[in-house]
Amino acid sequence: MQSTATTVTAYIDSLAYDRKYAIEQLRKVIKKNIPKGFEEVMSYGMIGYVVPHKLYPAGYHCTPELPLPFMNIASQKNFIAVYHMMVYADKNLHDWFAAEYAKRVKGKLDMGKSCIRFKKVDQIPFDLIGELASKVTVQQWIDQYESAFKPKK
Repeated sequence: MQSTATTVTAYIDSLAYDRKYAIEQLRKVIKKNIPKGFEEVMSYGMIGYVVPHKLYPAGYHCTPELPLPFMNIASQKNFIAVYHMMVYADKNLHDWFAAEYAKRVKGKLDMGKSCIRFKKVDQIPFDLIGELASKVTVQQWIDQYESAFKPKK
């Protein structure tokens, strides 16, 4: 369910109350914790946190005119999603997150490669998402991206 909103405010305003609350809280905790250098943008129809071209001119290898994506939040059809590329790219961060999630939330972690899904708004561990957002600097993400995802020439 990709939004056509062109601003973060328009995206949030388009959401139903329960989804709006969850996205606002996720946004708040991410912005409070994410290291300097990442920028908040609308990215792929979601609220995104990216490495801007001024810090990484090459952009995203799939679409170089776009900045390098790092983290997104979205209201999907059946869940709230947090996408975090480093959870996919770094096994240690993935394992840390899974262990912390198990300590803080009843129920099984619903997670794909980079997508963490929350079907119930009241089970989103906002503090844990804030901690996750704080764990990786812009330079650490660039280094990991270049070693794991960027095509070799």
